[in-house]
Amino acid sequence: MMATANPAEPDRRAPRRRSRTLRAALVLAGLLLIALIIFKGDDVLGKARAGAAFGARTACSCHYVAGRSLGQCRDDFEPGMSLVMLGDDPETRTVTARVPLLAHARASFREGWGCQLEPWSD
Repeated sequence: MMATANPAEPDRRAPRRRSRTLRAALVLAGLLLIALIIFKGDDVLGKARAGAAFGARTACSCHYVAGRSLGQCRDDFEPGMSLVMLGDDPETRTVTARVPLLAHARASFREGWGCQLEPWSD
């Protein structure tokens, strides 16, 4: 005689399967990230630096020269710059742009000169 599952009793195997699937997906994502860094790391880092520099300079000019809010200044960004985050220091009239974990750049407003990027440090 074959035993039948009790419909009132929950299936205890389902959480284990989900846990294994999640663990496998995380391992695969980690391996893909490592491969990306190995094969395209310089390219990704270069684009992140350029994006942060462009974002800082553009947002600084937009905010301190044109008088728009930083939120409005994001409208001036090129497609693909959604990862660039902006911060403002009104005291020093400086805008900082960051690409999380990869790059950052600052541009400061100087009367008579406009917004200038601070030199990159490697």
